[in-house]
Amino acid sequence: MAALEAVRPRPEVRLGPLPAPRRLAPFAYALEASVEVDGEELADGRFVLLHDPDGQDAWRGTFRVVTLARAELEPEMAADPLLPEVTWSWLTGALQARAVAYAEPGGTVTRTSSYSFGELAGPAPREEIEIRASWTPREGPAGAVAGHLHAWCDLLCQCAGLPPESGEGAAVVPLPQRRGPQPL
Repeated sequence: MAALEAVRPRPEVRLGPLPAPRRLAPFAYALEASVEVDGEELADGRFVLLHDPDGQDAWRGTFRVVTLARAELEPEMAADPLLPEVTWSWLTGALQARAVAYAEPGGTVTRTSSYSFGELAGPAPREEIEIRASWTPREGPAGAVAGHLHAWCDLLCQCAGLPPESGEGAAVVPLPQRRGPQPL
């Protein structure tokens, strides 16, 4: 889709094509993305735009955006009991900041802790946040979906701990960036 291919997010975001799912809708377009700073990947994810000209009852529309965003966290952030609610608010805030109309949002926020043992022992425990979300764009398809992709890229940058670009919204508190090995 030309509107999505034309999106140019901030320089830290790398977008690339991804094979689209074939069973969810008659038409689909998929992208993968990563947020990189100084050669280090801080967040990654997938953005899929589904289209069914006949519509689907669950979507309450003919288009559906399905996304995934992941980032490693500092252990202190992962332990915060409000992290899931705050992370979900980053998504809805990004959509509102980009002034895109949407409906039927749904998703999950998952935090995980990974510990390595035996032959895999060595790395420090790893804390991660994952947001799986979908919503129905409420604007016409021609070009309007670009705003949804921009909002999702903004979410990825927030997950990576990057400060918002000027004009990207107000009162956003970024996550601290995780860099290099962490002491035990």
